[in-house]
Amino acid sequence: MSNSIEYQLLEKTKRSHRGTLFFVESFSKIANTKAVNKALERLVISGELERVATGIYVRPVIDDYIGKVLPSIEEIAVAIAKRDRATIVPTGSYALYKLGLTTQVPLNIVFYSDTSARKIKIGKQTITFKKASSKNLSFIGKISTLAIQALRTIGKDQTTAEEILQIKKILKNENPKHLQHDLQLAPVWIRKLIATNE
Repeated sequence: MSNSIEYQLLEKTKRSHRGTLFFVESFSKIANTKAVNKALERLVISGELERVATGIYVRPVIDDYIGKVLPSIEEIAVAIAKRDRATIVPTGSYALYKLGLTTQVPLNIVFYSDTSARKIKIGKQTITFKKASSKNLSFIGKISTLAIQALRTIGKDQTTAEEILQIKKILKNENPKHLQHDLQLAPVWIRKLIATNE
């Protein structure tokens, strides 16, 4: 029976592209949680699947040169949000990294979220979901969201002329309607900073 569960689990993962993330509950129609956990454990031991965090598994992408390629921490965060039907917004040093304002990959990646606050350990890194107000989750532009969060992290009167120029350059790739919408949600000082010195 357990072999049959393992086979069904593996077949389900094979129907998706390599690199697709699966949760224990992804297999709830195949068997109960205890049986699924045991089958997943055996599939990890056999090398068929990789466990990226507690309750999260993947059939990794295999690269010809570097071998197994696991999903990025952002892909994991997005998959968790999708599972929980949650809205997430990158904040802090991760927003700076995404915009290219820093080359240092943060070990603790923080997202505003409309779900309960929690931390998830992924290897040496941590995903932190912070409960946020609906206003902080109402941004619609991908680039403008990052820019506003990055400026919030740097802080008022702390931004350099070079950082402001770089952010404005990046914002030229944002949909103007999205940018205008998001600026209305931003603190006044950020609005002024982006709107002036064009």
